[in-house]
Amino acid sequence: MKRRYLVKIIPPKGYRIYRFEFAWRHVAALAGALFVVLLAGLTVHVYQLWAADKTVAHLRTIADQQRAKLNAMNAEAAAIAHQIDALSRRNQEIRRAIGLETGRQADQRAKTRDERRSSAAAPESFAGVESRIADLAQASAQASTEEVRLEKVALRVLNERHIEAVARAALLASIPSINPLGEAAVNSPFGYRTNPWPEFHPGIDLAGDYGEPVRASAAGTVVTAGWDSGYGIKVDIDHGNRYHTWYAHLSRVDVVIGQRVTKGQIIARVGATGEATGPHLHYQVMFDGNPVDPAPFMTGVPQRVLASAR
Repeated sequence: MKRRYLVKIIPPKGYRIYRFEFAWRHVAALAGALFVVLLAGLTVHVYQLWAADKTVAHLRTIADQQRAKLNAMNAEAAAIAHQIDALSRRNQEIRRAIGLETGRQADQRAKTRDERRSSAAAPESFAGVESRIADLAQASAQASTEEVRLEKVALRVLNERHIEAVARAALLASIPSINPLGEAAVNSPFGYRTNPWPEFHPGIDLAGDYGEPVRASAAGTVVTAGWDSGYGIKVDIDHGNRYHTWYAHLSRVDVVIGQRVTKGQIIARVGATGEATGPHLHYQVMFDGNPVDPAPFMTGVPQRVLASAR
């Protein structure tokens, strides 16, 4: 005989009674159904937890990728900022070299570089970094363009300065500035003298041995080279700047008329021709056709002449 179960439900009011009769197999079926429902719910929950973990892992991967991308963008921005800083410093050096950079401008540029470094050090979002990279790229392009322009200006300025330096060197080379006999002593100075007879001496007499080489005291062109009355054998060099130098009482001439000579070049030899009383060199400096004291021109270009040559 199968065991059966009876459940009665009696409402508080009324006389109708609800009866439910079931057997053990019904209880087992209900328990099985509940187990299946609970198992299904547990399975769904476990799946949801697994899916959530997988989603979190995926989001972490995306976050790591985004962080790596942001770091790469920050590194790119820092590299661009470094390039701009190097360009700015090079451009500043060029400006200073050619005289285009003032102290106030240098301070302002230094302030701009400091602000750029501060902005590069601050953490930013993707949008902020992208915007900064765009600004830095524009600034880099402007700095590169400025560098090209400044290099052209600097090249022109340096060429002009080189030309000026060459011209000034040529000018200084054509001004008498050395002793024609090296370290020779002055036997007779410029001005009035009584020995060997009273007269105005328009040059200086330098002690020298017969045949000793005489050198040009400045670059110029030989205009005379031969006998000239009391001067004996004389060389006259025109320096092209209203200066002439005369070398007299020579024993021999080593240049010809029209020859271009350089400062320090041997042009003749010491002698005792003309009204000389013994071997020596009469050295005379002429300016605008008038004799001037050669003494200041024996050890370099005189300061007053340098001042007028600037």
